[in-house]
Amino acid sequence: MPDHHPVTAAQAFDLPGELVYALPYGSGHINDTYALEVDVSGKIVRYILQRINQNVFKAPDALMENVERVCHHTQQKLATQGRPDAFRRALRLIPTRRGRNWLTDAKGQCWRCYNFIENATGHDVVSSVRQAHAAARAFGAFQAMLADLPGVRLNETIPNFHHTPTRFANFKEALKKDTQGRAKYAESEISFALEHEHLASLITGALERQEIPERVTHNDTKLNNVLIDDASQEGLCVIDLDTVMPGSVLYDFGDLVRTSTSPAAEDETDLDKVCMQLPMFAALVEGYLSSAKVFLSPREVALLPQAGQVITYEIGLRFLTDWLEGDVYFKYKRPNHNLDRARTQFKLVDSITAQLPAMRQTVTQLS
Repeated sequence: MPDHHPVTAAQAFDLPGELVYALPYGSGHINDTYALEVDVSGKIVRYILQRINQNVFKAPDALMENVERVCHHTQQKLATQGRPDAFRRALRLIPTRRGRNWLTDAKGQCWRCYNFIENATGHDVVSSVRQAHAAARAFGAFQAMLADLPGVRLNETIPNFHHTPTRFANFKEALKKDTQGRAKYAESEISFALEHEHLASLITGALERQEIPERVTHNDTKLNNVLIDDASQEGLCVIDLDTVMPGSVLYDFGDLVRTSTSPAAEDETDLDKVCMQLPMFAALVEGYLSSAKVFLSPREVALLPQAGQVITYEIGLRFLTDWLEGDVYFKYKRPNHNLDRARTQFKLVDSITAQLPAMRQTVTQLS
């Protein structure tokens, strides 16, 4: 059996019983994820095994140093708070039989194993304002737990991940080269990207001027990265910690707005369906501030309405750049898929821009 097989990897971890099976699990597109079933004295206990995608994450040991610190700190915080269900509210790494928190196999592949959080689900689409509130509250609580993370600065697992000026520069370079001859088919999208360049430096500029602090942030706050308790519908546990690194809380809140306030899919071709729904935004603000306000600065709170505008613009730039370069990064299922995605993002930017006064009023009322 090859060294990179999940069963071989699973057997290297200090599991409390006999491994029954390891099968592919979930809908993630980056890492290889497996659900393990372990027979512990006749009772089946599940775990999550993952092989880290080293094409995306070039320094897996640095990534796992981050994950190790974050898991340890959040578990400690929950224990200090006296939470009897701490094992369900923060991920816990299962050590290898040699006592390490991750495995590097004979082929150089990096593996990790987590506890499986039962009776909780990650959802791909927001179905209600209650669900939006629950997800935002969970992400705010996650940030709050990490606000006092001790030690040196976390490693940057993907440099410049949310550095929007760098994303804009990449777009300009792709436009200049136009290697696929596609620019002539996206004149309106290119014009939109160029005309909104001012958005690129809104958050990064505030960080550089020290108007807002750098913090430990998740950086990929899609709804399916928080598990919702099946019974209570409470936002229970934040998962997918690979992009937890230094950043701005506005990156996280902005991506919540981008992914949770529009009823349309990220690749919707009917742009009339794309809009920022103010009640959904209000639910995000209320949920987020209920857990995060305790550590936020007034300037961070004031910038919450524009956070979604910036991050949605940034993701639109990334889709457009990838399309201009020949679809080399994002997976696609049809011709012009990434261009459709860019159009959807830019339409959402327009909708957010038009509603900024109402969004600011919402933040003022709820803070």
